[in-house]
Amino acid sequence: MLIGEYEHSLDAKGRLIMPAKLREDIGEKFIVTKGLDGCLFCFSQNEWTNFEEKLKSLPLTNKNARDFVRFFLSGAMECEIDKQGRFLIAGNLREYAKLEKDAVIIGVGTRLEIWNQANWKAYNSDENISADAIAENMTMLGI
Repeated sequence: MLIGEYEHSLDAKGRLIMPAKLREDIGEKFIVTKGLDGCLFCFSQNEWTNFEEKLKSLPLTNKNARDFVRFFLSGAMECEIDKQGRFLIAGNLREYAKLEKDAVIIGVGTRLEIWNQANWKAYNSDENISADAIAENMTMLGI
């Protein structure tokens, strides 16, 4: 399971270190794409296949579905971890997530998210996140 929070810096070429604790679960090759909330999503090959199947099942006749599929697939790229434990994030994805120097990689179960460090701190702040409010809303999802 992909869990935890890890802070790393991108190098001048746009490479980021994949934390050692996450490498086995994410795999040597994985998919990075635009995510929601201004971050990037990283999927193992297996999880990407599952996600892709869900996208394929969306109705082509529905504009929202087409937009959703385009959003995730247009920026998707396969990444590979090098011998130093780094992987390259394409320029368009770095631009989308505002990744310049400091980044945070978080595990959220079936995927990783890569955040600009300042954006993650703002998103994760007490002013933005209320555990009680989130818990109340989860009853609608059966949790």
